[in-house]
Amino acid sequence: MITHQRIHSGQRPYTCGVCNKSFSQQNHLTTHQRMHSGERPYTCDVCNKAISQQSHLTTHRRVHSGERPYTCAVCNKAFIRHSYLITHQRIHSGERPYTCEVCNKALSDKNSLIKCNGRLGVEDFCKSVLKFECELKVVLF
Repeated sequence: MITHQRIHSGQRPYTCGVCNKSFSQQNHLTTHQRMHSGERPYTCDVCNKAISQQSHLTTHRRVHSGERPYTCAVCNKAFIRHSYLITHQRIHSGERPYTCEVCNKALSDKNSLIKCNGRLGVEDFCKSVLKFECELKVVLF
């Protein structure tokens, strides 16, 4: 009950000694600390890949089993992760919740935004997502 009450109170008594991020539950801190230590206590029994979280192992096993429990209601395409389904559904809805601060292009997923914001030059990225050269000129000029 106390753990649940922390959700409403915002209390986060467990703090990471490395980065000062705080958590409402001790087990969330323990899981977080593996990011810093590199500890990966879970192992895939098929390919021996070491993984830091039990839930990530469950998702990883779907690569081997072929299980795809998340299905698009529009086109029936199936995915191993719920987040992949959410991103996919934006194809149908047209939602583009991310905007590049460099070229002002609206994007459907965070990975495209990261690429657009500087990993690629503006011109290189925009060429990869725009259909016509004339659109690139509008963005750049």
